[in-house]
Amino acid sequence: MHGHPPPDPFTLDAFRARAAQRLLASPTLPSATPVAPVPPPSDFDLNPSAFAEWNGPAPVRPAAVLVPIVVRDSLTVLLTERTPHLAAHAGQIAFPGGKPDPGDTGPIDTALREAEEEIGMHRGLVEPLGFLDVYRTGTGFAVTPVVALIRPDFALSINANEVAAAFEVPLAFLMDPANHRIDARTLGGRDRRFYAMPYGERYIWGATAGILRNMHDKLFSAP
Repeated sequence: MHGHPPPDPFTLDAFRARAAQRLLASPTLPSATPVAPVPPPSDFDLNPSAFAEWNGPAPVRPAAVLVPIVVRDSLTVLLTERTPHLAAHAGQIAFPGGKPDPGDTGPIDTALREAEEEIGMHRGLVEPLGFLDVYRTGTGFAVTPVVALIRPDFALSINANEVAAAFEVPLAFLMDPANHRIDARTLGGRDRRFYAMPYGERYIWGATAGILRNMHDKLFSAP
């Protein structure tokens, strides 16, 4: 006798339930002074000996990103491709986000403001659900990821100075560990290992892939 198939974890109701149970209700506050070893999740998870040579005692800089989950029959994640002329992370796949402005009231406000500036995402279409763990990057940022639902009737207005394109990837693809690779390359004369999640012609890697990996561990791994 065959049992019922397991419920689809990538429906809206299932995702809401997981988010309510497992996301952080308030953001963790990163220390302004870096400490080694850096607590996970971070770029140092796969590069534990690199802390001193990457940024050593440099102050930690706060940032926030929006992890936009688009409400469709099967949920998707909205990502951006940065323009190739930017001084930092040119051409990389990223979440909308950045450093706080003085007037921001917290990470949610920073993430929503940056999403408005970068892709024209109206904050009235965004429903924040909670926070993932702060993610430390090798460039000295402490990134607070804000997980939020996005109504599907949005119309984007891309800021061409920062963003080359915006696109959606099925959440089921990004949360499947079979699609999580560990790649390596030499960056700035240093060997670096990182998570990567290639999707068609898009190469999702670095901090973006690391945050997605943490979302998998937080929401979709066995409790």
